[in-house]
Amino acid sequence: MSPSTTPTPDPALAAGSGAGASSTRPDASATAVTSSTPDASRRRRRRSAGRIGQVHPLVALLWLLPALALILGVVLYPAIKLFQASQGQYSITGLRKGDAGWDNYVKVLQHEDLGTVLTNTVIWVVSVVAITIVLSLALAQFLVKQFPGRRLVRWAIIIPWAASLVITSQLFVLLYDYNYGIINHILLSLHLIGQPIDFLGDDSWTMFSMVVVGVFVSLPFTIFVFIAGLGAVPDDVLEAATVDGASPWQRYWNITLPLLRPALMIATVLNVIYVFNSFPIIYTLNDRNPGYTHDTTITFMYKLAFKSQEKDVGMSAAAGIFNVLLILLVVAVYLKIINWREETSR
Repeated sequence: MSPSTTPTPDPALAAGSGAGASSTRPDASATAVTSSTPDASRRRRRRSAGRIGQVHPLVALLWLLPALALILGVVLYPAIKLFQASQGQYSITGLRKGDAGWDNYVKVLQHEDLGTVLTNTVIWVVSVVAITIVLSLALAQFLVKQFPGRRLVRWAIIIPWAASLVITSQLFVLLYDYNYGIINHILLSLHLIGQPIDFLGDDSWTMFSMVVVGVFVSLPFTIFVFIAGLGAVPDDVLEAATVDGASPWQRYWNITLPLLRPALMIATVLNVIYVFNSFPIIYTLNDRNPGYTHDTTITFMYKLAFKSQEKDVGMSAAAGIFNVLLILLVVAVYLKIINWREETSR
């Protein structure tokens, strides 16, 4: 056969055979794409991150040792010694005479002034914390705005928190003084009262006077917690609500306040603990009054050991155990309520 008569392959058949070949032979690029899907990539990243983040338990324990030592020395050891003291009998000089078992707890529960002390504690904690939270929310909202001298005002607010509680309380003792206190002087000059008020001696004014001091020293910390919380509120969300026609109160109630919930929870829990354990304020302002008329559980515990007729260290230690259990119960109930509200709002 001559070269001129050589058959020419049909283009259609050539194309078909090429397509068939490609359909029966796996494409390498397709396999690569399939193997690098987003799920596979995430799994690989997760495995690599897990390998990088793995820390040997002994290494983790080594890093935690300082904190564990601090907890052991400052919290656990004193708690153990307090419990041991609560089950002992002691002389008036503090020498242990023997074991008392659970008798000290029974004596505390049967104390005739325990009801008054518990009532005072509830009034003191609830009043100081509630007023502090409300005032701090308002003041923090003001202090996040731009105005001349804002930095100076913020510095001035932190002073009561930095000062010693004993010094601050003693300062208020002078301010409340019946004869020479500046508060009585101002009220008399303005003709708001006809005679001086015995703020720390009159039973109707003593608790109010202590609450004022408690709020005064609690405001700085709470205000700065809320300032930090307000700084995390997105401006674009507030601007969008303004464009939608929301009033300032609606923006605050429906946007700002819900976003402040973490800061609000931290401020409330810490204030409950601080105010409940606030010994210097109550003792300094109420030291002149006999009995337990205006005492809370923290000063009640102190007086049982050193200033009452009992002078019983064992009873005082038992009251201290009750104090710890009570504050843990209050904080646990509060956190439970907060979690319940969050679950029901979802």
